[in-house]
Amino acid sequence: MWYHFVQAFFHVIFKILFRMEIIGRENIPKTGPLIIASNHASLLDPPLVGTASTRKVCFMAKEELFVPILGTIYKSLGAFPVKRGASDRNAIKCALNLLKTNKVLGIFPEGTRSKNGQLGHAGSGTLGLAGKFRVPIVPTAVIGSNLKLQKSFWPKIKVIFGKPIYFPQDREVDKELLQEMTEIMMKEIGKMLEDNR
Repeated sequence: MWYHFVQAFFHVIFKILFRMEIIGRENIPKTGPLIIASNHASLLDPPLVGTASTRKVCFMAKEELFVPILGTIYKSLGAFPVKRGASDRNAIKCALNLLKTNKVLGIFPEGTRSKNGQLGHAGSGTLGLAGKFRVPIVPTAVIGSNLKLQKSFWPKIKVIFGKPIYFPQDREVDKELLQEMTEIMMKEIGKMLEDNR
């Protein structure tokens, strides 16, 4: 209830302030565990993707973001803290529980924000959790969220959801397959960014 109220509130705010356009919501599976993987250019990205999605998205977010006001907003939109630079067992356990209970996990494969608007490289082990349960991945592109790079006085932001990427059922999930899936995912995100600039 609270989540949907916050989501609706931010939807209105983002529409007014950033003329937010949402494309491809029909590509988000209605049920089952899911990973939404997005490029990352701004602190606005988690609430933008969470607001644009048809389902509640729970993001892993660095613990430094959980300061009084911003932290409350992130938590209300389903985010949970993760310690960077170390293996955070609590965060991993939380992510696994989300997928086990058919929830949606949001990730930023680049691991950090891009300052120049270009798509970075995915971190190693990005899709480890997805592979464990053969969870479908929805590649997602957020365009225009880095307001410093916007030339317009009234910026426009797009959130685009691509078609789900599924793990092949006839192959063992090993490092090679995870790398292939990561490359496919990043290629799809990159294509959406390039086609919609």
